Amino acid sequence: MELLIYKREYDVADSVQNFMNFYYATNMKHLASDLLDKGLSPVQISDAVSAAIKVVNSSGIEAHKHFMPVFSGLNEGIVQDCKLSHLGYGLVLMNANSNLSVVSEFQVDVLRNYLKVDF
Repeated sequence: MELLIYKREYDVADSVQNFMNFYYATNMKHLASDLLDKGLSPVQISDAVSAAIKVVNSSGIEAHKHFMPVFSGLNEGIVQDCKLSHLGYGLVLMNANSNLSVVSEFQVDVLRNYLKVDF
């Protein structure tokens, strides 16, 4: 749920952009902080999100459709987080530290499906 702030007059362009951001957010089913449960540290997640956003930007894909900064409640505190689309989540996992088994297994699985071969 997004918090709306009342204004006497709304700019039509802002209203349309707010609606579009809400629409994109409905397709973002993942949180970057979910990767904490898979063994990634906050620093590793942050680095992977930054790298994934660079990949999206250099590929000509609109990042705001796949990454949305949010705040999440975690362990009795509030942390800066990021909502992710399926593409965003996959790119974060691909760009995370490959020394982690969850990351290397994901990378191999993606290649297995892409190459349509069994290793």
